[in-house]
Amino acid sequence: MITVDRGRYGCIREDAEHLDELITAMRARELGRKSVVVGDRVALVGDTSGAPGALARIVRIAERTSVLRRTADDDDTTPEGRLERVVVANADQLVIVSALADPQPRTGFIDRCLVAAYDADIEPLLCLTKADLAGPAGVLDYYAELDLPYVLVKPESDLTEVRDRLAGRLSVMVGHSGVGKSTLVNRLVPDALRAVGVVSAIGKGRHTSTSAVALRLPRVRKKGDPGWIIDTPGIRSFGLAHVSAESLLHGFPDLVEGTVDCPPNCGHTAADGDCRLDAWVAAGKADPRRLASYRRLLSSRAGEDNSRDQGE
Repeated sequence: MITVDRGRYGCIREDAEHLDELITAMRARELGRKSVVVGDRVALVGDTSGAPGALARIVRIAERTSVLRRTADDDDTTPEGRLERVVVANADQLVIVSALADPQPRTGFIDRCLVAAYDADIEPLLCLTKADLAGPAGVLDYYAELDLPYVLVKPESDLTEVRDRLAGRLSVMVGHSGVGKSTLVNRLVPDALRAVGVVSAIGKGRHTSTSAVALRLPRVRKKGDPGWIIDTPGIRSFGLAHVSAESLLHGFPDLVEGTVDCPPNCGHTAADGDCRLDAWVAAGKADPRRLASYRRLLSSRAGEDNSRDQGE
């Protein structure tokens, strides 16, 4: 499944090399309320020729190996409230694209993405763009205790390392506007703009959406699967209300050991006077910025802080 658009699903065979081989399908009634999302592996019946006007039916959704979720919002002030959404299925890797300058790195957003990745059991990869404008030392120092894999990208720089990290995987790419994600996608998949145009044609209406689309990476070597990337231009934030407090802590592995001596049922907030995390940080065993970020996410998850820490 490479795209979803208001009742029409764009499907492609896994061995297909180009999105020109797109098969348009609709969900069969027997699937009931079961959702179909980008990344799903499905079984089709009916007209699978992909010819103009052809329409197949999705009759089965394969068991998912991973599910990346987000909550629509971290508070109850929107009509959607805390609606949980499945972003993509079967992803192996979450590529968090962040610029080193213009705009400045937003560690609050990166922290949220890391929590979402760990919660979904998906490996994270930090992709730092605009490395010609600033060095990565500040960001890497912030994540020094995580052993977080990363790649640096400059305009016109060689993308061999990036391709190596993507090879053989289904990777989801997320990032704020202006960080260079679209430029990177178009460099990785030179025909991405044309391909997205094909996807956009599904439905042929003013409500047509390309909020997420899977793109096969071009084969640059004779052997091996070059992998797929899922571009998500519509995802600018990760609400985490669906993530348990315990799972939220796992997004901060550098703080986990500091909670060992906490009293039972400690909430790890600043209001918990017996929380041992403050002493852990004071002893120099963790970055105080990391503790502050963790507690902001705890407050946001509880609906107590709507300060949009994702932009920090």
